[in-house]
Amino acid sequence: SAGLGLSGDTLGGLGPAFGASAGAGFGGDALAGLGPAFEAAAEEALRDDPALAARLFAAAAGAGRPAVARRALATALTGDLDQAARLADRTVATGSPAQRAEAAYVAAVAMAHGGQLDRAADLLRWAGAGPGAGFRAAALAATGAGAGASTGTGTGTGTGTGNGNGAGTGNGAGKGNGAVGEAESATDDGPPTLLHATANLMARGVRESVTGAPAAALSTLVQASSLLEPVGTGVLLPDSPAALAALVGLHSADLDIAEATLERAVRAGLGGPLLAPRHRLLQAWSRMLRGQLASAGRLVTEAAARGGRDRLFAAALRVGLARRDSDLVDLRAIWPDACQVLIGQPVDLFMLLPLGEMAVAAARLGERHRVAAHLADADRLLERLGDVPLWSAPLHWSRLHAAIFAEETAEAERHAAALDRARASGPYPAALAAAAQGWLAILTDRIDADQVEAAARGLAALGLGWDGARLAGQAAIRTTDRKAMTVLLDCARSLQGRPGSAESKESAEQLLSDREREVAALVLAGMTYKQVADRLFLSAKTVEHHIARIRQRLGCTDRREMLARLRELLADGPTAVDGAVA
Repeated sequence: SAGLGLSGDTLGGLGPAFGASAGAGFGGDALAGLGPAFEAAAEEALRDDPALAARLFAAAAGAGRPAVARRALATALTGDLDQAARLADRTVATGSPAQRAEAAYVAAVAMAHGGQLDRAADLLRWAGAGPGAGFRAAALAATGAGAGASTGTGTGTGTGTGNGNGAGTGNGAGKGNGAVGEAESATDDGPPTLLHATANLMARGVRESVTGAPAAALSTLVQASSLLEPVGTGVLLPDSPAALAALVGLHSADLDIAEATLERAVRAGLGGPLLAPRHRLLQAWSRMLRGQLASAGRLVTEAAARGGRDRLFAAALRVGLARRDSDLVDLRAIWPDACQVLIGQPVDLFMLLPLGEMAVAAARLGERHRVAAHLADADRLLERLGDVPLWSAPLHWSRLHAAIFAEETAEAERHAAALDRARASGPYPAALAAAAQGWLAILTDRIDADQVEAAARGLAALGLGWDGARLAGQAAIRTTDRKAMTVLLDCARSLQGRPGSAESKESAEQLLSDREREVAALVLAGMTYKQVADRLFLSAKTVEHHIARIRQRLGCTDRREMLARLRELLADGPTAVDGAVA
């Protein structure tokens, strides 16, 4: 037992079994006699120490007990989904009906965390009654499965709206109601446990999000998260209700609610080690939207993402942080790995945020073909669900910026028009629609300083100060009206909390030489060292030397910190706001 790491009450629980087998050795019947004790001790340890429980279930299985499915469950709770999936798959093929159902649930969890929601839904159907039905309904709604058809014998071919009960028809917003109907009908069975109630609430929350009720969806998903807090780490979940609530919050710019829900989930250890990275990554996403880039970067590092969707969020966060830092060198360095992560992820509603960020970076790097197939899949998914503004508006916003980088005015106008159609659905789409018009004005050199400033401040009022500052800063670059330029630059500085130009200029002149300021401004504009060298008729080695001196003068420990400090020092110039438009 020492090799299993047992102690205290758990070890004491094994005493009678060891005593009963004392004189008989530890082979054959004696070893089999220990099986029930190992199994009981494992059940006791499952909630508080799943790693210990996994070892105990392994010992019970070695003693002849049918404990492989429980071992898979305990292993999954430790966060080792690869090993859990292997154990579960073996049990699904060879176990008893009860064992196979539990193993199918564990395998479904592994598939869901890998981003394979359609496969997870199939396994959850096979697992039968219980909380899996609710989780399956949420997965189906997120993939748009059954859109245009209901769960009975009817199909969605007419012009009415689907009712999800066997005779549904649909177009427009009703196209998603087939999956929604299944989400509603698949959650009525099973005992009234906390897990079952949470699964039902999660299904309802996702259903509300795709029927155009974001406030209701957010409330329902926050309730689901609160419901599970007392059991904390002791439940295995295909997804976290706190994470889904945060996704709805991020998609609707309810950043305070998203962050508060995630913080409570982190404190409660909701979902254990398996879901801890997801909560941290979504916290990082909210910080990135707020422009708190250093904090977001630390959270990404702490998260240590392992699962498919979590790895995608982590990759997109690194891409987004590099872009917002105007660090084209770093963006190019991390881009291949980010593309590799994206390739393995099917499209569903829950991965549209990182997809949008990847789309902007792809346009910035001239590699839009890397995301084209995923964006086409996203278009089809959103069309099946009726282009629900909650899910579609942030992606249209990202694709607007991708079109701007690619200098595709017609495409930018298309996404701006989509945002304008969603304007009445809530404050966030309305703010995005106004900002989109500001960006179109920049593209066509018809800048109205008052309109741009109002749109920029509208974004900042929702917590999106970085986006607002970038809009105002880019308008300042492009306007030919010096008074408007001054107003817009002051707006950009105020939204990012920067000092006024006189103070900034004095500090820069005190710390940096003229040549260092020139190099710094071009690096902030997104140029590589070679491009800076060509522009200033220097060698690339000389530019590297200047950068090293700048970092030393500013007392910065890494490139990101140096870029952030330079943006403060050089805030009087337009290059301080994410480079040029194209």
